Amino acid sequence: MKFFKKKENKYKAVSITALTWKRFKKEWEGMVSLGFIILVIVVAILGYLVTPDSTPYCNNVQLEIALRKPGFTVQLLQVEPGHEVPKVGVLHKMLFGQPAPYQTVPVSAWRDMGDSVEVQLFEQSDRLRYAKSELADTPVITRKFRLGTDRYGRDVLSQLMMGSRVSLSVGFLSIFIALIIGITVGAVAGYYRGRVDDVLMFIINVVWSIPTLLLVIAISFALGKGFWQIFIAIGLTMWVDIARVVRGQVISLREQDFVESGKALGYNSFRIIFKHILPNITGTVIVIAASNFSSAILMEAGLSFLGLGVQPPMPSWGMMMKENYAYIVLDKAYLAIVPGIAIMLLVLSFMLIGNALRNAMDVRN
Repeated sequence: MKFFKKKENKYKAVSITALTWKRFKKEWEGMVSLGFIILVIVVAILGYLVTPDSTPYCNNVQLEIALRKPGFTVQLLQVEPGHEVPKVGVLHKMLFGQPAPYQTVPVSAWRDMGDSVEVQLFEQSDRLRYAKSELADTPVITRKFRLGTDRYGRDVLSQLMMGSRVSLSVGFLSIFIALIIGITVGAVAGYYRGRVDDVLMFIINVVWSIPTLLLVIAISFALGKGFWQIFIAIGLTMWVDIARVVRGQVISLREQDFVESGKALGYNSFRIIFKHILPNITGTVIVIAASNFSSAILMEAGLSFLGLGVQPPMPSWGMMMKENYAYIVLDKAYLAIVPGIAIMLLVLSFMLIGNALRNAMDVRN
């Protein structure tokens, strides 16, 4: 869609999309939020390629170094696992991780004895000797845990990075389901009006009257616990907002001249709705979708905290808060605060982007 503006007695065609982006760039909160969201998306897509712990679900358990503070550094002895570790490709590693090629043993000190290596176990007086044939080519490596370790000795930073994949996936998939249902129901109700509108509005109001969290919990119980069940449950409860907004927009557009012209040309209702009316309310739908995206992230975190979302060992920000909330009263409060801050920043970013898009698409500006 284009319009013409006068400048120095010349008319210049300006794209609506280009003008919207120009206005959006002036919203500094939106630009900062967009940058943060892009960073989180990149981390979520690359996944195990960028996490310090690339094992499946970042679940490398080492109880000897549990509950260590951020910046903790330790030496790890690399021992042959005793079985063949399968080699995986880059794509498989990015999506599912790679089994650890060696078993790691935390040590305080080590000494090369020629054909063997003598080590002192971490924070213990015991000394053990390993033949070099049992060890990797580089027997000892130094590992730094930038955000410390949890009660199982797992890397908190890796868990946090992989938790972003769950939050974004649930957000995208649930909003996709909500958009399909909400746009279809709202457009049909607003265009046909009459008895069709009455029936669909009755369904919308019934769903609207049920508390969202309780409805999500009920659907979760019906579908079961897990990753795929949670985004279906959230998507089936978030379409109501979209349907109400789309219905109102369609009602205001159904009497416009271009709709009457379409009817006069013999276009069927499906073509008029989806090719002529809906493209004119895309901006409104994008704004409400950005707002609902943040709500979906909060719902996923809340359900995971209650144990109804994704299940261990899959990392999730809500699951991290559930596992570590008891440490808030101790000196390990950061274990629960860090994923809470991540949730807050991601939700705030989507809210700010929604506000920036609303301002950029406002024709009154």
